[in-house]
Amino acid sequence: MQTTQNTEEKALQRAVRAALAAPSIFNTQPWRWRIDGPRARLYADRSRQLLVADPDGRLMTVSCGAALHHGRVALADAGEACDIARMPDPTEPDLLATIRVTGPHEPTLAEMQAAAAINRRRTDRRPFTAQPVGDAICRTLIVAAESEHAHALVVDDSHIAVLGLIAVEAGALQLSDAYYRAELADWTHRPPWSGDGVDTAGAVPAAPRRVPVRDYAPFGGPVMHPGWENDRGARYLLVYTDGDTPVHWLRAGEALSALLLTAVATGLSTAPISDVTELPTTRDQLRTLLPGIGHPQIAVRVGYGPPGEPPPSTTRRLAEEVINPR
Repeated sequence: MQTTQNTEEKALQRAVRAALAAPSIFNTQPWRWRIDGPRARLYADRSRQLLVADPDGRLMTVSCGAALHHGRVALADAGEACDIARMPDPTEPDLLATIRVTGPHEPTLAEMQAAAAINRRRTDRRPFTAQPVGDAICRTLIVAAESEHAHALVVDDSHIAVLGLIAVEAGALQLSDAYYRAELADWTHRPPWSGDGVDTAGAVPAAPRRVPVRDYAPFGGPVMHPGWENDRGARYLLVYTDGDTPVHWLRAGEALSALLLTAVATGLSTAPISDVTELPTTRDQLRTLLPGIGHPQIAVRVGYGPPGEPPPSTTRRLAEEVINPR
């Protein structure tokens, strides 16, 4: 007969494996997990930090927060309650969180829908169609982010041009930096066995859009057809926090995950937009779009994807490389 500890450990193993599907900047998957009985520890993997695009490790931590939320959702769906300790040990800054199974849990409909969305979620860089995303859905996405102790703002139509100009400036400044171009080349030309990085086959060529997306293939390479409707029906959200500490970054990642999974559960396609927050100058400009004091952490584009097959899922590292690695 299985002991309670063995049952809890197996539940954590399944949840952490589900968390490997979380989105991350440049698909770096900058996390490590250690499972010991009823507890799992989430660590930032500094060896996978982007030193040019993310010198402070802010977006690395946001990425880990998304993985943390994915794991929590998977646990809840499996009928397990848990306690979360964020930044539990000041002497171990890379220990971002611990998850401890505490007993049975009756999953809610929202939790079951979010868990089902984990494997359907794809970062869709294609322009979305002209079908508009309604205000009611946007309010649902805001509530999902707020439930994770962060905030989400739907960018007003009158400010879309401002967001577009910020994205143009971010792209121009970054591509003018030789160190950034080298980092981008490193993470878009990964060996096939690496299980990480951004495959340029999933990139799209430059096309007229209200808000440009990062050019992952400035060096050439295969690209998907951009589509025809060029984001006319898309909505843009900013995930932001009251403070700007690692705990706030982790919470922002959890809010990002909640927003993305909720969007996918309602039939939307999604794409995080991090480049507008990677430079201090453009991040400061984003603050002007917020209703008050706050710190933009990441933007998100949501909309209805083009008909036909969804974009391919991004490659993932092997579980044994990430969970209880040697």
